[in-house]
Amino acid sequence: MKLIRFGEPGSEKPGVEVDGVRYDVSNIVTEYNEDFFATGGLEKLSKDFDASQAAVVDQSVRLAEPVKRPGKIICIGLNYRKHAEESGMAVPKEPVVFFKATSSIVGPNDTIVIPKNSKKTDWEVELGVVIGKRANYVSEEDALDYVAGYVLHNDVSEREFQLERGGQWVKGKSCDTFAPLGPYMVTKDEVANPNNLNLWLTLNGKKLQDGNTDDFIFNVQEVISYLSQYMSLMPGDIISTGTPEGVGFGFKPPFYLKDGDVIELGIEGLGQARQEVVAYKG
Repeated sequence: MKLIRFGEPGSEKPGVEVDGVRYDVSNIVTEYNEDFFATGGLEKLSKDFDASQAAVVDQSVRLAEPVKRPGKIICIGLNYRKHAEESGMAVPKEPVVFFKATSSIVGPNDTIVIPKNSKKTDWEVELGVVIGKRANYVSEEDALDYVAGYVLHNDVSEREFQLERGGQWVKGKSCDTFAPLGPYMVTKDEVANPNNLNLWLTLNGKKLQDGNTDDFIFNVQEVISYLSQYMSLMPGDIISTGTPEGVGFGFKPPFYLKDGDVIELGIEGLGQARQEVVAYKG
């Protein structure tokens, strides 16, 4: 099942996409949020949804992020071997963990705004894991039992803010519009192996990232188990699992996003998204 949210900002409704057709399910589901996942919402939706009785959503209607304001976005840094190499950093012995503010979330095709005073805004295609039930001290063997589904994420990053201004990475990751999510959340039953998915990103039509999650240093099960030793993973939380090589920071010389750029990205089975880039004009 593919969960979508649609409508203009502040007026979004829950829906599903089936065989390329989008349907309004707001008569069944109030919202895709923590309560939805925690109270068996996926099972109820699967049982009660009837395409013949549902209103069709026009393809021209804006898609929003498929999960409404998760409690947290937990990111794993340097989680692809080739990306660690291009960054000139050692392969981590344990997952590198940081947070991304949920206020940075936007829809899959919404505009990315280069923030005020930014010189080094960068791109990162990533696999996002949506947690389906509370997880504490989970084993790797049981980890996928706690997954609701998977989502495409562009972990937009300002490298100067992140790496050159002291402190933690979070301030280079959390600017408004820095977390486009979607087009949809694909439930885990439709993803045979999250650790073997192709993912890619183009900038102005040129493919810059072309990887596979089989290059993970720490796979999805390892990451879920690891994080659950240190915090409660709550229903609706998103874990962003890192990016493959091909980010602007890794080129010699490096280059970054500028006003007018167009990003397209996708993950096998999880759809694709398109984001136009504009400079901050406030």
